[in-house]
Amino acid sequence: MRIGNGFDVHAFGPGDYVTLGNIKIPHDHGFIAHSDGDVLIHAICDALLGACALGDIGQHFPPSDPQWKGCDSVVFLKHCHDLIGKQGYQIGNIDCTIICEAPKIGPHVKTIQARLAEILNTETNQISIKATTTEKLGFTGRGEGIAAQAVCLLLKQ
Repeated sequence: MRIGNGFDVHAFGPGDYVTLGNIKIPHDHGFIAHSDGDVLIHAICDALLGACALGDIGQHFPPSDPQWKGCDSVVFLKHCHDLIGKQGYQIGNIDCTIICEAPKIGPHVKTIQARLAEILNTETNQISIKATTTEKLGFTGRGEGIAAQAVCLLLKQ
């Protein structure tokens, strides 16, 4: 077994939706990011990579590389999933927390969970999506952005 954790943050900027778990959620802002800014997928990627000691998402997809500009983060997630498979591991489970005051995540949890399970070819009960606020404290509490963290357990195939 291997355990990994990941964390990502993106600030809000112009836009009318945010992408979380490859689901577009209506919001009065978008993300300022080189790719699509999907903090949830980015945190999952770092958890998967970390579990196999394969670095982090920035090493695999440098934000300085123009080919990743506006990229759908599913590309990153599939790459990371393939890498753990090549190391002889499969996903046991992934536990995620999205940290923000808005938008409200609760109504989208099942959709995000199903989409991530589809991308990763796992069962929905292997992916946990939770959301919390910071009680109006810090940058997320002030509504300046969103953070996400993920922990994964990988099992030898």
